[in-house]
Amino acid sequence: MTDPASPLGVTVNGQPREFTDAAHTNLLDWLRSEGLTGAKEGCAEGECGACSVLVARPDGDDSTRWTALNACLVPAAAFAGQEIVTSEGLGSPDALHPVQQEMAVRGGSQCGYCTPGFVCSMAAEYYRPERTARPETAQTNTGSEREDEERIFTSEHGANGFDLHALSGNLCRCTGYRPIRDAAYALGDVPAEDPLGARCNGPAPAAEPTSYELDGRRFVRPASLTEALEILRDNPDAVPVAGCTDWGVDVNIKSARADLVVGLDQLPELRTLEENDSYVELGAGLTLSEIERALDGRIPLLDKLFPQFASRLIRNGATIGGNLGTGSPIGDTPPALLALDAELVLVGLDGVRVVPLADYFTGYRQTVLAAGELIQAVRIPLPLSGITAFHKIAKRRFDDISSVAIGYAIDVADGVVRKARIGLGGVAATPLRATAVEAALVGKPWTAETVRAAAALLQEEGTPMDDHRASSKYRRAMLGTSLRKIYAETASQEGDVA
Repeated sequence: MTDPASPLGVTVNGQPREFTDAAHTNLLDWLRSEGLTGAKEGCAEGECGACSVLVARPDGDDSTRWTALNACLVPAAAFAGQEIVTSEGLGSPDALHPVQQEMAVRGGSQCGYCTPGFVCSMAAEYYRPERTARPETAQTNTGSEREDEERIFTSEHGANGFDLHALSGNLCRCTGYRPIRDAAYALGDVPAEDPLGARCNGPAPAAEPTSYELDGRRFVRPASLTEALEILRDNPDAVPVAGCTDWGVDVNIKSARADLVVGLDQLPELRTLEENDSYVELGAGLTLSEIERALDGRIPLLDKLFPQFASRLIRNGATIGGNLGTGSPIGDTPPALLALDAELVLVGLDGVRVVPLADYFTGYRQTVLAAGELIQAVRIPLPLSGITAFHKIAKRRFDDISSVAIGYAIDVADGVVRKARIGLGGVAATPLRATAVEAALVGKPWTAETVRAAAALLQEEGTPMDDHRASSKYRRAMLGTSLRKIYAETASQEGDVA
């Protein structure tokens, strides 16, 4: 572990640099202080993407994936020993990177403020190993208005395989989206001689155990889970972080400061994924993007959740354990995981315990986590239900906080509901299960009459409030509409659902 008084070494654009700023300094502010001013601060909350940079992340044991992150949220000290590429490191005026070239010739830059962030997010997608030419997916409106809307919502790929949702966390205030899209769809394959492409063929740098201190405030990256638990036991006021997409906002907007921040995101014990006949277990330190790639659609309900969880930039950093650890009543994962009957594996120095997620939340941002405990994994029991859905009601289709979120997992056999799990977010001080509605469905025929009666009950669940996102009346109306919607979408399947 590094000496707390020593500067931290970070590789930026292929060159070593030393970090010597305050422990809470975010990556964006540090890069700008180093003269790399391409990345900008737009919102300081991870919503605009003006601060996007590329980070070398492991992609298996022997390869690297260039991953776009919001530099405004993450502490720079967390990147000791890591490799970062900013917009300045992609190309130069005399030798533009292919992304920069396409953005230039197609008019993708207007005022230019957001352009470096777009370029970095676009470059991450350019180097995505799964991106391959898909001529048959060139975007044209070929179906009904609803079909085209759903296609755009679930998959917006160019003929070159570019997933436009890679830019969902980048905002252009000049509304220059069409030329930006054109630039993205014009990108070709990565040439063999491309240095950043070739870098993907080697392993990413291992996360260094780190202890850095300045002016009485520390950032620590433990070497093991046991060490992390010991630090948290000895320092009850320490703030554990992973992707820092929640705490980073408090640091930027509320000027929150902690005497000790403990980085958990690279602990190998929290980054496992296990599948057996009884359950799928997701390590709490895995990011949403990593889980999405690893599961590859094997848990359909989560596959419906992922595109609606913030943006790709946020999902590249946010961990599933962090989203549950905050205890927020409007987190996106709890409603889906409640519907999946998920359990949490909690770990402390005294051992491991397994707690149903339905029993985990105890009050507003309060949970059963004991002092010094961490979420080690999320366990999803098998088999999965046949009918699943995730409905998120928000002011924007993407990259927004939900007014109401509902997760469904329902089994229907011979036209009768055999099992029902419904998870709710945004309607009470905690995420909750709609147990009364579940009971009203089980054993009843899967018919419009049953659903209407259950929808009326669902509208009475929780204690929704009036706020700037939605009124209590609106939230209740959306609950009832949601159940009727899932019935309308799945009633034709009842003969096929086991």
